Amino acid sequence: MTLRLMLVAPVTTAALRGARFPVDEPPDAAGLRAARAAAGALPRVDRAVCAPAERCRGTALALGLRVTGEDAPADWDMGRWRGRSLAEVSAAEPDAVARWLADPSAAPHGGESLTALRTRVGAWLDGLPAAPGRLLAVVDPAVVRAALVHALALPPQTFWRLDIAPLALTELTTRTPPHWNLHCGARLQAPGDAPPGQDG
Repeated sequence: MTLRLMLVAPVTTAALRGARFPVDEPPDAAGLRAARAAAGALPRVDRAVCAPAERCRGTALALGLRVTGEDAPADWDMGRWRGRSLAEVSAAEPDAVARWLADPSAAPHGGESLTALRTRVGAWLDGLPAAPGRLLAVVDPAVVRAALVHALALPPQTFWRLDIAPLALTELTTRTPPHWNLHCGARLQAPGDAPPGQDG
């Protein structure tokens, strides 16, 4: 019996559209419209949770999810860099940014290091009940990336090479946690269409 964990990234906010490190703010109007339009494409789930950020809660609501609790991990804590763009921070603190990008254990912003993020998200992932079913979690892109690095035992620097778009759905499966598989290549089909090879 398989546990299917579906990680959905929230829609955009004003800070994200401005390429700034996230702050806790609600989704913008365009993001909410996109989530409402995508609601019908969500797969069936047995339970849904979301991270505590406003953008995650707002996305879950717009998707029509009945969230049972904010049990999913919070976003990466970027300390005093929150709300600032990488360009601004790089101009003001070039050595700190270089250290942050090169060393997974560095947290020059006073928040959370990449290593700490991966450890926190990994503990949540491996602590999920092994009961079979479909669990959907609305979580920030950094959490999805950290989950993939942990689940697949990837080198920490792989984190920077994973792109997670708004409303992207990433699926991990397991029969025996903490052994996870990444489910890739979902079939594209219109609602009501039979999967290829099952058209009668």
